[in-house]
Amino acid sequence: MNWFSIGLTLDTLGKVLLGITVLMVHWHVFKEHRIDADVLRAMKRERALGILGILLIIAGFILQLLYHV
Repeated sequence: MNWFSIGLTLDTLGKVLLGITVLMVHWHVFKEHRIDADVLRAMKRERALGILGILLIIAGFILQLLYHV
């Protein structure tokens, strides 16, 4: 596997994680119809996944830059 493939994989993984995180938050709020302690816990957990997704996007971007330079 070359650097470009690794970068593209991390970039895609990050974007998918962010998308899943957003969908999970919206589904949880929709299901609860209010924001309480349970929703806040879910949002904290999903925030961590969102941060991981952003880091993967950045790592993928850097690897793609290194490959193309």
